[in-house]
Amino acid sequence: MSLSFSEAKLEQAIIELLQDQGYQHLIGDNVPRSSLDQVIIEDDLRHYLAARYQPDGITEEEIQRLIKQFTTLPASDLYESNKTFCRWLANGFLFKRDDRQQKDLYIELLDTRHLPAALRQIFDAEDVPLQQAAELPPSYMNPPLNRIKIVNQLKISGKDNQTRIPDGILYINGLPLVVFEFKSAVREQEASIGDAWKQLCKRYRRDIPQLFIYNALCIISDGVNNRMGNLFARPMNTFTHGAKSPVMKTVNRTEFHHCTQ
Repeated sequence: MSLSFSEAKLEQAIIELLQDQGYQHLIGDNVPRSSLDQVIIEDDLRHYLAARYQPDGITEEEIQRLIKQFTTLPASDLYESNKTFCRWLANGFLFKRDDRQQKDLYIELLDTRHLPAALRQIFDAEDVPLQQAAELPPSYMNPPLNRIKIVNQLKISGKDNQTRIPDGILYINGLPLVVFEFKSAVREQEASIGDAWKQLCKRYRRDIPQLFIYNALCIISDGVNNRMGNLFARPMNTFTHGAKSPVMKTVNRTEFHHCTQ
């Protein structure tokens, strides 16, 4: 089996798994952006902010100011920029209105308002075994306000005109939160998911750092072994900002499936 064939098959299998969860698939060439170095899908981010904060009367000028807040995070200090973004992602942040007479907006980058009721629905369903309930593809995990896309083969221009093409990127509300890298478990030359880790955390980090400003999670897989963690993790275990010993986490197939729900 050839390298390109086997890795392409793995990539397609992951895409199909995510499509089964209701995620839209886009080829990189079809992603709307103004330049190859742009990594945020601004149309999706703008649409989400407009819909989420429409009841608060958010203006187009305020939305543009929010987008600028994200796009001006510097890649030159990648660790601090990623740490800042992950804090915004996890905790939200206050945003001052153009009209200072109006109350500050509390901005959340993910619409999670449905989750408390959804979780109660799962745990209150006594007639449904917990494991079976967890395996169901609930529609509420992909609520209308969250715009979720799996993008593969996106060409990204970076330092010294280097172009890199990550295997897969999971976008939520226009933000590239999850980056996938795949290696084949069946290939003519010896390789491992350690090579996938080096590809992401060394070569891509060096050449296209702007992608990882917004990274919450990296996933590496050879179809048999799976690891996930933040960009700054050591290989093979798990990491969140602030951890004393950042390492990547080993995940089995069931956990990997549940991560997509």
